[in-house]
Amino acid sequence: MHCGQLFCGEFTSIRFKTSDFCNQIFSYVWRRGRLIEVYHSNFVNEEEFAKACGCPLLPLKTHIKGPAPLSNRDNTDIVDEAITFFRANVFFRNFDIKSSADKLLIYLTFYINVALKRLEGCRTLAGGTKAIINLGLENVTVPGEAGFPFAGLFSLPQSKKEAELFRNYLKQIREETSGRLLSVAYRPNGTPNKWWLAFAKRKFMNFIVP
Repeated sequence: MHCGQLFCGEFTSIRFKTSDFCNQIFSYVWRRGRLIEVYHSNFVNEEEFAKACGCPLLPLKTHIKGPAPLSNRDNTDIVDEAITFFRANVFFRNFDIKSSADKLLIYLTFYINVALKRLEGCRTLAGGTKAIINLGLENVTVPGEAGFPFAGLFSLPQSKKEAELFRNYLKQIREETSGRLLSVAYRPNGTPNKWWLAFAKRKFMNFIVP
């Protein structure tokens, strides 16, 4: 199992497992110190996947229609990675890219940041679901189009077909991420989870969340 290490304060370190990223750690780090290591995607074998705009079209555990290959339900996918490590990675202003999959991890981290901002004032799961649906209705841009948040991070599409392939992949992965995010941002009784919604105030890589 992949393990990492957070450093907070001066010399204090906290070790964690990805499956047990406890709320107390985030509370302590947020209030008392800073992170010095960023979490990277484990999808490093880029040759296995088709690409669009320099981004691998990674498999997803999803029932949502789109161009993503289907992943085994027992496997970890890029959405799992993005959500599991959002509350660590969102603290960073810089992200050292080690693979093309890191680009997608950056995009999803920013998207989760945007989604949490929309959920910030929603006090019930029903209200949050409505806000997420409205977010899903917004236009999804691709590299080279106005409003795309990461100019230069992804390659420009070389054809209209490539642009639409990447757009449809982003739509699919955003929708899948939104559904899973609701399950952690709200408790089973439908009330907000403060350990998640508090992170709506963060600015990933210093981007102003719309």
